[in-house]
Amino acid sequence: MLLRVIADTKTPMNPTPVEAATPRVSVGMPVYNGEAFLEETIESVLGQTYADLELIISDNGSTDRTPEIAQRYAVRDRRVRFVRTDENRGAAWNYRRTFELARGEYFRWAPADDLFAPDSVAVCVAALDADPGAVLCYPKTELIDPEGRVIRAYEDNLDLRASNPAERLARAMAQIGLVNVIYGLMRTQALGKTRLMGTFVGADEVLVFELALQGTFLELPTSRFYRRIHEKAFSQMATTEEKQAFFDPRTTGRFSPRLWKHYRQCVQGVVHAPIAARAKLGALRVLVRSAVAVRRDLAREVADGARRLVRPKRFAL
Repeated sequence: MLLRVIADTKTPMNPTPVEAATPRVSVGMPVYNGEAFLEETIESVLGQTYADLELIISDNGSTDRTPEIAQRYAVRDRRVRFVRTDENRGAAWNYRRTFELARGEYFRWAPADDLFAPDSVAVCVAALDADPGAVLCYPKTELIDPEGRVIRAYEDNLDLRASNPAERLARAMAQIGLVNVIYGLMRTQALGKTRLMGTFVGADEVLVFELALQGTFLELPTSRFYRRIHEKAFSQMATTEEKQAFFDPRTTGRFSPRLWKHYRQCVQGVVHAPIAARAKLGALRVLVRSAVAVRRDLAREVADGARRLVRPKRFAL
């Protein structure tokens, strides 16, 4: 298994584990019916060489063994906090919930099916400590299969070190792909100034853009994050309807012009960002140029929406 392989990584242990009521790092693990890989993922978090952390597992109304597995770890390890709700309120709600419960100076989301190298937290903490202007630090990514075997390396190309917020936004919009950077280590204070995870397809991208407006991103030179590709993973969902249900089941079946919503949310993110007015204007110009480049797709969504409005209703006899 990959977990056994990455455990052999030669890195220094945290020399002075901090035994404090408030941990320096919070890891939020939102989960729904994740029994297949949950134990392995929890082990990869609790096995970090950086000891001063807490793991917040939030179960979103799972109907499998997820609550049983999570509760067992909560009893076994005092760093684990386990909470659950009786119904599935969607991934967006659950991502926000884990962050709202976090107490650390730094925060990371950990999907319940992926893996982290043992020194992943330690090297990210060191990088952020050394660069006060950085709001996010992430390791490179390797994609793995259900058995934990490496499929291939994945280049995120989101090492955003420009001093200009508009430049960082433009680069982020051009390079965004699987959005692995959202599983990097972030400054809790900076993440708290965003609107967090929205309930629409692409909300993770918009969140990355909001963070990029606040500060730089640091990409580590080696792979320490292992994203699992399996049939139930979000990355394997084929339709917008499936993805929308993942973010918020209550909106299933509703028509929503995805691109128009995306740009509207991006504009709102710029307006919301805690940056100077001149920087906001620069960021808005980036959005306008991007929207012009996809104007045909935007027009197509308008036409599709118009057809839906004029389509005659069918009544059952």
